[in-house]
Parts: sequence; C-alpha cells; structure tokens
Amino acid sequence: MKKYLYLNSRDEFYKVDISKIVYFEADGNYTNFVLCNKLKGVVLMNLSQMRTMLSESLKEEASIFARIGKRFIINLNYVYHIEVLRQKLTLSDGEVFAYQLPISKEALKKLKDLYVTSITGKKSASQKHTEN
Repeated sequence: MKKYLYLNSRDEFYKVDISKIVYFEADGNYTNFVLCNKLKGVVLMNLSQMRTMLSESLKEEASIFARIGKRFIINLNYVYHIEVLRQKLTLSDGEVFAYQLPISKEALKKLKDLYVTSITGKKSASQKHTEN
C-alpha cells in the first residue's frame, strides 16, 4: 500500500508517494525535493522542520530517510555509490535516474559505516578507529 506525504503551504499543495522521493535539499528557509521521475518541488520549511514533519507524519516509514550532512535528507533506498574521497553520493534506481550530491567526507563515512554494519553486523575499520 502506498504511503503519501502531504505538503501544504499558503499557495501550494503536494501529495507525494514517499517511495518516489529521492532526496530533500536545504535552501535557507526552504526545502527543495526531487522525485524519481525528475519532478521537483519547493516548500517553505527548513530541513530540520522537514525532518520533524517526516517523523511525525510517517512514523516508522520515516526510517527510509536519513539526514546526511547539513544540506540533505536522502531516501536510503536509492543509495547507489558512496565516494568518500571525492565527497560524492550517487542516488539512483539503477535504470532511469542518477543524482550526484556533494556531501562532506565525514557524513559519507558515517553513511558508509551504517551500511557496512547493517550488512555484515561488524564494525568497519573507521568505526573501530574512532573508538580507540
């Protein structure tokens, strides 16, 4: 069953299937969002407010979204390639679209470690290093 996010402002209303949201990007007091069909939208809400709204509206389904660095909330289902040294994250469905986002090394390391831990159940070398 599809789950929708409803974004309402004074002059605009969006009804968005959450599985189609690729990422949100901060733009001052606004948040831009990009869908997998390349449609885009803007809402008058900063990224922190958006994160709170996602948690309150979607409850447990909000776990597909993660705040990455200061500028982005991404849909974890679309993570395709994490390039820590080049500071790039590629979000893709593997067929139709690919978006490259500039992300800090530290934020990408945390994201990579999250995946390594969830897949292997073991801590990565960088996680072990930060504990020492």
